[in-house]
Amino acid sequence: MMLLHGKTMLVTGGSTGIGRAAAIEAARQGADVGINYVGDDAAADAVVAEIQAAGRKGFAFKADVADRASAPAFVARGVAELGKVDIFVSNAGICPFHAFLDMPAETFERTMDVNLHGAFYMVQAAANQMVAQGGGGAIVAVSSISALVGGEFQTHYTPTKAGVHSLMQSAAIALGRHGIRCNSVLPGTILTEINRDDLADADKRRRMEARIPLGRLGQPEDLAGPIVFLASDLARYVTGAALLVDGGAFVNLQ
Repeated sequence: MMLLHGKTMLVTGGSTGIGRAAAIEAARQGADVGINYVGDDAAADAVVAEIQAAGRKGFAFKADVADRASAPAFVARGVAELGKVDIFVSNAGICPFHAFLDMPAETFERTMDVNLHGAFYMVQAAANQMVAQGGGGAIVAVSSISALVGGEFQTHYTPTKAGVHSLMQSAAIALGRHGIRCNSVLPGTILTEINRDDLADADKRRRMEARIPLGRLGQPEDLAGPIVFLASDLARYVTGAALLVDGGAFVNLQ
């Protein structure tokens, strides 16, 4: 049984990493999928090709989520291409690692604009469409283990991920009366473009792997199943929740 049969999904930051994995798995589970992206056109086209290879409709919409006008535009494109919006995955994010004391204002503001403000406006636009349609819906935001712990070179990043987690909790209350469920996933260290340079240090990577009870860093595909679950009717009574997907890193204090 395909968990998302007959559903439609929109995903921000869908051309690489966690967004890409979620989009492709959703298509395999029966959903038509639209992705938003801001980078490489070829990468976005490749994701759409995989969605279509799974027998589903797919499209790519290029826009920077930091531009608030991109939110209603992406949702409108989703309705035009797919007919409706049942599931929305807010995934787009950046983390330009930097020390705290000399953090450039531009780096801080850009991280806030993409990770938190972008998530707010995208989720708001999707929620308005779901309310207008009737019938409820599911919103999943990609937060981070960084919503719960600190990072020396992430003082600009961790507040945004805590904000995304909090956004889902409050949106769950605001949208519950409309049958719209709002949840977040909190990835641990996942091998994506966002931390490729940081994990190029082999010694640091080995130290991080040693702290994880499952013995490895995560892959983007490790998030696809949890996101699909939260988007599906299997999670029909789950809202305002946060699902850690970190290989056990958070609970390992030894």
